[in-house]
Amino acid sequence: MIGRLRGRVDGHGDNWVLIDVGGVGYMVEGSPRMMDHLPADGEAVSLAIETYVREDQLRLFGFLNEEDRSWFRLLMSVQGVGAKVALAIQGVLSGAELSQAVAAQDKAMVARAPGVGPKVAQRIVTELKDKVPEAQFAVPQSGASEGGQASEVSKALGEALSALTNLGYPRAQANAGLMAARAKLDDEQSSVEALIKQALKELV
Repeated sequence: MIGRLRGRVDGHGDNWVLIDVGGVGYMVEGSPRMMDHLPADGEAVSLAIETYVREDQLRLFGFLNEEDRSWFRLLMSVQGVGAKVALAIQGVLSGAELSQAVAAQDKAMVARAPGVGPKVAQRIVTELKDKVPEAQFAVPQSGASEGGQASEVSKALGEALSALTNLGYPRAQANAGLMAARAKLDDEQSSVEALIKQALKELV
């Protein structure tokens, strides 16, 4: 299985790019967002790869980072979502925006992608509400970071996240509430208690 390709761009189309790796050209499919961020022809590129194998075909899907590949896998796990739909969604929504949509159960946000109807969008936000990749959380699990005040705020966010999940809130939803709360509080106001109190207001 191919997990990553490092080479040079050797041409591309609307939804594919040819990567030259040591003289071998690999055709890699990708979302419009991925295609827009590719370097020019002849320049070096490194893509995370998801290998899709079937009896009659082998397809390679490329992603700018591991988080995007994780989201592709999650989207593909939803009933009725194939590669075309998953890439269409990733073409209009970043990983952070997908996290937000799932946390808020915002099917309209997901339905912005071409070819995604309201039923499929609802299924996506419902089935993935407890499966958001850990790397997408703005609150670090350990609550640790470098730098005085920033470190204290990060620690408070981590403790507040733990408290909210202990209260029964899904991790993604609790994180979204805390990020909304953090935006309304300055560093000096961001104690654990204040963050939890404001987050609960946001989660109502």
